[in-house]
Amino acid sequence: MVSHKPDKSKALESHPAWLQSYVDSPKKQQQLYRRTLLIVVISQIFGGAGLAAGITVGALLAQDMLGTDSFAGVPAALFTLGSAGAALLVGRLSQRFGRRSGLATGFLAGGIGAIGVIVAALTNNILLLFASLLIYGAGTATNLQARYAGTDLANSTQRATAVSIAMVSTTLGAVAGPNLVDVMGRFATTIGVPALTGPFILAAVAYILAGLVLLALLRPDPLVVAKAITDIQKLGESNLLDKNSKTLAINKRGIVVGATVMVLTQVVMIAVMTMTPVHMGHHGHGLSEVGMVIGIHVGAMYLPSLVTGVLVDKVGRTTMAIASGFTLLVAGVLAAIAPADSMLVLIIALALLGLGWNFGLISGTALIVDSTHVSTRAKTQGTVDVLIALAGASGGALSGIVVAQLSYATLSLVGGILSLLLIPIVIWSRSK
Repeated sequence: MVSHKPDKSKALESHPAWLQSYVDSPKKQQQLYRRTLLIVVISQIFGGAGLAAGITVGALLAQDMLGTDSFAGVPAALFTLGSAGAALLVGRLSQRFGRRSGLATGFLAGGIGAIGVIVAALTNNILLLFASLLIYGAGTATNLQARYAGTDLANSTQRATAVSIAMVSTTLGAVAGPNLVDVMGRFATTIGVPALTGPFILAAVAYILAGLVLLALLRPDPLVVAKAITDIQKLGESNLLDKNSKTLAINKRGIVVGATVMVLTQVVMIAVMTMTPVHMGHHGHGLSEVGMVIGIHVGAMYLPSLVTGVLVDKVGRTTMAIASGFTLLVAGVLAAIAPADSMLVLIIALALLGLGWNFGLISGTALIVDSTHVSTRAKTQGTVDVLIALAGASGGALSGIVVAQLSYATLSLVGGILSLLLIPIVIWSRSK
């Protein structure tokens, strides 16, 4: 009888010598895992500063240029929509060429978009502003997708923790960005550009630096190494792709549940966050106060990640997804009932909004990684992030209309109630 099993020695020979050295050495794999996390941490510090510009002053810039509140949610919608296209592109580039190529391209594109926003404000060109915000969204998508890079060489009990390390490193830049609004605004006016473009100057520099760090230092590429390791592991199994249909169904269900958790938390978070600066502006709060509230919010989005990652790995993905829904509900209710002049209640509400998003993103990400195979993982991750971005774009676009026609309180309350949908989704995921 002729054996059709693949020849392991031939498969090993098909890899370059440097790559085979990683395949053969678990010690080198762990060294690369740690090195990858370090490079991702450095890039995420810069990336965090870049994403803060659109969150903090994007709506205010549109309000100033358009002269109406009804379209104040458009910037968030545009850069989130842009991040959808970028997520797909970054995911496909990563799948084909590795994380280094995909992530570096995304961050560099985000920097170019930020420069375009500055030029648009200088020339008062609305069309250029909208086009630039779309491109700027590539930075947001890449900042999110970088969280996957640390999971490529992580085992099943390290994945959420690896995601959390990537996310918590974003905190320094993400918190500093909003709190530098006044400083960057003054810098912008000294060089003859509108004050609201100051944060976008910071974003341009930060995103470009993040891209260059990844381009120069993310070698060897963790996804390329992970694929090679998986190729060899497959040779020891009779037929990895012909596992029983129940296992395949569980994998598909994990992708659906993970994606849904992240989509819902993104819609609620983006909608409420987008209109908070406008709501505060209407009640006499200055840019420094807006920057503080958004800075605390963004800090709550990322800073708890190390603890969240451990909890997701230890307590479970679905438990933390349910916690996300309840946290977002409390955030929505508090934002709705907060007195207009109360900074404290608003700060607590926005901090909980960020925390609920954090719970949902890390638990959802871990579910996606658990349910995908390395041969298609980056592509699937990119596709899921497209859905997340589109959800955020919808939340951002609708938020301005809801507030203009009804109120900020209504928007916040509806968002909190919507987050409760996470509970039946998670219950379904546990069913046979």
